[in-house]
Amino acid sequence: MNDKQVIGKAIVFIENNLYQPMVTRDVAEAVSYSYYHFHRYFQAIMGETIGSYIRSRRLTQAAWDLVHSDKKVLDVGLSLYFETAESFTRAFKDRYSMTPSEYRKGGIDVLIGNRQSAQKSDKTIITYAGLTPEILVVPEIYIMGIRFKTTVSGNESVTMWQQFNKKVPPDLLNNKRYGIFETCETCSSDIFSTDSESMGFVGIEISKNYPILKDMQIKKLCGGKYARFVHRGTVETLIQTYHYIWGVWFPKSGFELANRDDFECYTERFNEANDGNSEIDIYFPIV
Repeated sequence: MNDKQVIGKAIVFIENNLYQPMVTRDVAEAVSYSYYHFHRYFQAIMGETIGSYIRSRRLTQAAWDLVHSDKKVLDVGLSLYFETAESFTRAFKDRYSMTPSEYRKGGIDVLIGNRQSAQKSDKTIITYAGLTPEILVVPEIYIMGIRFKTTVSGNESVTMWQQFNKKVPPDLLNNKRYGIFETCETCSSDIFSTDSESMGFVGIEISKNYPILKDMQIKKLCGGKYARFVHRGTVETLIQTYHYIWGVWFPKSGFELANRDDFECYTERFNEANDGNSEIDIYFPIV
């Protein structure tokens, strides 16, 4: 299934269920994707989370119902799963700059909330035209490190790396280091946003029987088939590479994501966070 088919199927599912109980996990299951991967895929293509898109469509549908139906204002809101009259009015006013009653009284009928194109600009594609991944099989890897709670908007990775690097034993200093955004239950099942809490893990590669240091944990990365991208530049520009991978490369690649952790690997080619010549390997699991 290509990018337009996946997103198109998701949007059709949302349209058919605006008046039904629906959470983002339902949308992911409808297109046979894992929730963890699909919410990121959808956001890269559509520019917003699935939860935000559902809420936006329900508000647009509410506006249509206010003008074209005889439903009471409260019933319009409740039928589209706004919990109270207050929450419906507040959300509607934030979107349309007027209350539902004012909207109905004015007889307004405009198409607000049309979606932007799901295509990235040619400029973006040209900028990353050389970012072609290597497809390879990775063996299972054992990592000793620190697990922590984080969010996209309040990323704690830099702080945790600083703490971890002070504790690395001398005999491991030359080993590869890994940063992982884990697939886990802490991602809210009804909406995922930049403020949603998840789990991160930073650590260094070790042998299977290496003695575990105090205050550290072991994580095993499952082996398998991966697409490895090389990000060249500062850590600050890493997000641009991720936008390209999710929004441009994956939809056109023909590959399907496997339900395993994607991760970053830091080797001797990584100098420091602000060095424009640094390289970071990014691994995405595929089937």
